[in-house]
Amino acid sequence: MPGSDPVLHVHGAAGTVTGSCFLVETARARVLVDCGMFQGSKTEKELNYRPFPFDPATLDAVVLTHAHIDHAGLIPKLVLAGYRGPVHATPATVDLASIMLPDSGHIQEVEVEQLNRRNARRGRDPVAPIYRAEDAEAALTQFRGLACGHWQTVADGVRVRLWNAGHLLGSASVEMEVEAGGGRRRLLFSGDLGPDHKLLQHDPEAPAGFDYVICESTYGDTDRPETSPEKRRRALRTVVREAIRPSGALLIPSFAVERTQELLVDLTHLMEAGEIPVVPLVIDSPLATRASRVFAAHAGEIEDGATLTRAMAARNVRFTESVEQSKALDLLHDFHIVIAASGMCEAGRIRHRLKNWLWREEATVLLVGYQAEGTLGRILENGAATVRIQGEEIKVRARIRSTDLYSGHADGPELARWVAARAPIAAGLFLVHGEGPALAGLAARVEGTVPAARVHVPTIDAAYALGEHAARPLGGAAAAPARIDPRASGRQDWHNELSRLMLDVRDKVGEAADERARAAVLRRIRRALEEG
Repeated sequence: MPGSDPVLHVHGAAGTVTGSCFLVETARARVLVDCGMFQGSKTEKELNYRPFPFDPATLDAVVLTHAHIDHAGLIPKLVLAGYRGPVHATPATVDLASIMLPDSGHIQEVEVEQLNRRNARRGRDPVAPIYRAEDAEAALTQFRGLACGHWQTVADGVRVRLWNAGHLLGSASVEMEVEAGGGRRRLLFSGDLGPDHKLLQHDPEAPAGFDYVICESTYGDTDRPETSPEKRRRALRTVVREAIRPSGALLIPSFAVERTQELLVDLTHLMEAGEIPVVPLVIDSPLATRASRVFAAHAGEIEDGATLTRAMAARNVRFTESVEQSKALDLLHDFHIVIAASGMCEAGRIRHRLKNWLWREEATVLLVGYQAEGTLGRILENGAATVRIQGEEIKVRARIRSTDLYSGHADGPELARWVAARAPIAAGLFLVHGEGPALAGLAARVEGTVPAARVHVPTIDAAYALGEHAARPLGGAAAAPARIDPRASGRQDWHNELSRLMLDVRDKVGEAADERARAAVLRRIRRALEEG
């Protein structure tokens, strides 16, 4: 590595909101902050299958900000690739990871099995999951609990301290002190930051006065309206009332951890208050069921913990565990509400629910979180008339609704205030975990806190020497080659475009007046392909 300055390698969450992964390298140590899975377009998701851009066996430590899969999901792969050191995280994050990582492995096994059946019929080679549930279980033996507020030396010349990030049970910002060239660098990784007035979490906290801050930017360009628990519940009440239809359903794709528990609390509150009818409320996610138990075990650490415990015991609330219980939901005839993972509709049981309901006018789908570009959730949010799910074409007749009031992320003004509260930031601010408009929006908001010349928006696999007074980009042998074109991050790719084109072709041919007109459409398409 060049000189005596520590180096920051940005191996994920660059120009996109997933795949969080940051490597801090010194002459004496290598420490990884987060090791998350990429979600979104197939181009980005393919990175999950590629080798890491560093040798996992050379790492001294991993520090995990929280248990969400886009921050923790590749830790089992890291262990399979040779990492043998500890994974430091808050005790609550350790508990959540103990259920989320094996669940991630199980989902991969199931979906790969289904894909391989389709591949066999198409004459294609089988594929293997990134890791299996048993691999995740083995990786969990390397997790070590670290309480917030306590310094821990994690490698030679590197120590860390965790601070509540207010995003998720156990979520933390990572303060890091790195010895370099006879001096020190003080770094702060924000992790994901929660908004003000989050239902189950306290507000984020961290000290001030850093050399470098690495800050998430998910909603950097967004100004949410002022909210409160009452306003949030009123908005939810409106959606539920409008969704009620005989033999209908309200489907809520939701992250199994935190978002599901928040929705459970608010829906139960509205039913108890008589503001919406008491109807079957089904949590169709074994992971959400297990996560709810973890939340109950940590009820003393969260706000409204007693309310959550009571909501879980409500008579109209059901938790499905088995596949048979999940499939039986298709037999429900009266109006009901189903909350199922995943929040971006990319995996899990919500995809089956959507296949069963999207084509029905009596259904409503409520999106309650950020939908990354290229995901099925974003495609629905953008108003697609037809979608493809697991190779099947589905007409969208259901009403698609969305609300930002359950977001687990701070909005633009809240992020800017958080950055300002960390001042002075002496040498540089890195904006990560955001798509292009959000990154630009937050960069504009922090101009009064950090000079524009010291605000960096890295691309994937970029590297920076963290000097005493400023950061400088590195190239050549000092930085790993970019695994994808930075322009492909955080946007739809050719897979999305091809799927859209196939649906458009089907619609165009179907709209033709007769057989002759349909043949003419197909001839024009063939001619365009031949000319191309």
